[in-house]
Amino acid sequence: MSKAVTLTIPHDLGRAEARRRIDGGFGDLARHLAGMGSVTKTWEGDRLSFSFSVMGQAISGTVDVAETMVRLEVLLPGLIGMIASKVKGRLQKEGQLLLEKR
Repeated sequence: MSKAVTLTIPHDLGRAEARRRIDGGFGDLARHLAGMGSVTKTWEGDRLSFSFSVMGQAISGTVDVAETMVRLEVLLPGLIGMIASKVKGRLQKEGQLLLEKR
């Protein structure tokens, strides 16, 4: 059974810089999955729609980028959905690291 995970990550980067970092983060994900899975992403305005597949599990979602926050919504399939709370914690942590001011 699939499980939806939604989280909001505040940031002080502005919309353009947050979007640039998110785009780069998905590029890193694609490089990490090389040979093991695939990543697709499409920007429509400030909304990124994405999907990726790892070991036969398809994950999809959206990222909405605003001036001071990012909203991430991910649909986790079957077995991964069973550990949704752990996945959500990891996404929150990684998202905050990606969007922190440097």
